Amino acid sequence: QRGDGETIHAVIWYSDLRGSTRMADALPRDDYIRTLNDYFECAGGAVLAHDGEILGFIGDAVLAIFPVDGNPEATTRACERALAACREAQSRLAAVNLRRREKGEDQLAFGLALHLGNVLFGNIGLPERVSFSVIGSTVNEVARLEALTKELGRQILATGAFAGHTSIMWDNLGRHQLRGVGAPLEVLSPAEQ
Repeated sequence: QRGDGETIHAVIWYSDLRGSTRMADALPRDDYIRTLNDYFECAGGAVLAHDGEILGFIGDAVLAIFPVDGNPEATTRACERALAACREAQSRLAAVNLRRREKGEDQLAFGLALHLGNVLFGNIGLPERVSFSVIGSTVNEVARLEALTKELGRQILATGAFAGHTSIMWDNLGRHQLRGVGAPLEVLSPAEQ
């Protein structure tokens, strides 16, 4: 039913294909759709392979979650699964780009943001058309954070809330004021990039 939902704690994944507007203008329709699907198989396929849930394909973006069932160990496991999905998405993209290079096609790239927080998980929309998704400030923040990947020149960004539950080394990029977000967020990027 519309309006049904619950607040859950989760890792939020938001990734976006780079250069998609240019590709949409330049490529024949079928080639563009194939390109989008190649990207979705990289990003979305990696999310599913690591027990995440894809909530939607928004244009050329992937919105997904890795739910947390409440204890600190579960939070760490969800964050580590999301990081493993990042690495797999990068590996899948490298394979796709090798194939595209052999065909003389443009290389694909994406930006990715990871955040951790509470979201409203439920049914929203119209009585005639309901969508099951997540909403709330955490979702807005992760989308704004992904946009920052272009400005900072980093493929993957995470908030301090997410990075603090992982075992890898991070580059701290400082606190950033994101558009439409009240307080500045601590922004980090994997040191391995």
